[in-house]
Amino acid sequence: MLSRRSRPLSAALTAVALVTLAGCGASEVVATDQPGTSGEGRTEYPVVLENCGHEVSIESAPQRVVSLDQNSTEILLSLGLEDRMVGTASWTDPVLEPLAAANDQVPRLADNAPTYEVLLGADPDLVTASFGRHFTEGGVVTRDRLDETAVRSYLSPTDCDNGTSVNGGGTRTTPLTPDAVYDEIRQLAEIFDVQARGEVLVSALQARADAALEGLDLDGRTMAFWFADTKTPYVAGRFGSAALLASTTGATNVFADLDDDWPAVSWESVTDADPQILVLGDLQRDRFPGDRLDDKIDFLTNDPLTRTLDAVRNERFIALHGAEMNPSIRFVDALEKIKAWHVEHEEEL
Repeated sequence: MLSRRSRPLSAALTAVALVTLAGCGASEVVATDQPGTSGEGRTEYPVVLENCGHEVSIESAPQRVVSLDQNSTEILLSLGLEDRMVGTASWTDPVLEPLAAANDQVPRLADNAPTYEVLLGADPDLVTASFGRHFTEGGVVTRDRLDETAVRSYLSPTDCDNGTSVNGGGTRTTPLTPDAVYDEIRQLAEIFDVQARGEVLVSALQARADAALEGLDLDGRTMAFWFADTKTPYVAGRFGSAALLASTTGATNVFADLDDDWPAVSWESVTDADPQILVLGDLQRDRFPGDRLDDKIDFLTNDPLTRTLDAVRNERFIALHGAEMNPSIRFVDALEKIKAWHVEHEEEL
């Protein structure tokens, strides 16, 4: 078995969590800037997981993990595991500010998905992903191929529905809940033998979510989420992460009749729905036309069709980072931003 490099949980970690809970703002997470795990709740290996239709057996705490998505990377960093990370990939936004120093220690293999050869060059013993498309034929590498080379793989529960990856070709049939994010944190904490850190992080996120939702009720006001692309906009469908933001804040998602998490629609369908509020993805990348917030607003206010929208005419825009619209620990940041916007604009609605 590989040697363990877990670090004992100290009082300083608890203090960090308490500071976060007492005065948390957007883009704050529990930092683990002090070494350790507690002597209680230690992981018993092997850890065997039924992970989205794929059995994973972890014989010892991984020492060389590659994360293929920003969402997964930020969980690993929040658990203080930067010393175990040998690569990250697929970024939409800058890393959370409290995690920046830790993230600087981790090689970025690619801004988007790396090739299999680049992944293999990092010599990982575990590969994590938030989206199952990485583990498909035509993606980075299949999970079976990783198994053949004795490299374990882990897919976020947020991308799994009835044992099938939503982004790997499946369709979500049940609404995503924050519990899937909490499950991911706890499972990764168990895999790496840092369970106490996982519980601190989950508790902090739950407290922030509760505080953000207290007194927040959009009372059925209609909302559309635009992630990217000015040609055929990707909007939030029925059951995904952005739909969760609408349902928990009391809003009505105007595209809740569409099954995909992020279906591509026409601008005519957007204008027909005429949402009262537009949630705009402020993506810090240039992969699709209109990734960035300013480009989205410029398009909306100048296009002959979209400038007629009620939300555009009244500038009812809520800006969220891409990572806040995806299933991740940043769903709490999204709730906090929606609440702040609602407090400021409540009398206008």
